[in-house]
Amino acid sequence: MAIDEKLAELGIILPEATASVGSYVPVKLTGNLAFVSGMLPSEGGHVKQTGRVGESVTTQEAYNLARICAINGLAALKNVIGTLDRVKGIAMVQGFVQAAPDYAEVPKVINGASDLLVALFGDAGRHARFAVGVASLPMNAPVEVAFVAEIMP
Repeated sequence: MAIDEKLAELGIILPEATASVGSYVPVKLTGNLAFVSGMLPSEGGHVKQTGRVGESVTTQEAYNLARICAINGLAALKNVIGTLDRVKGIAMVQGFVQAAPDYAEVPKVINGASDLLVALFGDAGRHARFAVGVASLPMNAPVEVAFVAEIMP
């Protein structure tokens, strides 16, 4: 099944890829790897929800926001490589959660991105990962997700 068909089956519509807001590119290709920069949970040009997980943002809300981060990363990747059918697999996911000091469910939050990538790519979506809690993120976003994808020519 083509990835666009799988996206439709999952009820996902990729947004337009956005330009970077700093001195970096959204996706950097090197060899057969695509490094997707950290994506925020933005919709319509604005961070969907702000705040610290474990305080004003629940674990479930943050899980859903991590999923949006992954969707935004997929949109950026598709913009650069033309079609997500070129993705051979996801090598690594890097997740950052703006968390309360005593918040201990950071991995559950980043599962929002990981679960989506596995649902979309199957076993090829299984990846290495880190999930860390941080004191702050850009634009007061609760979550930021980056990933590395292996690309076919």
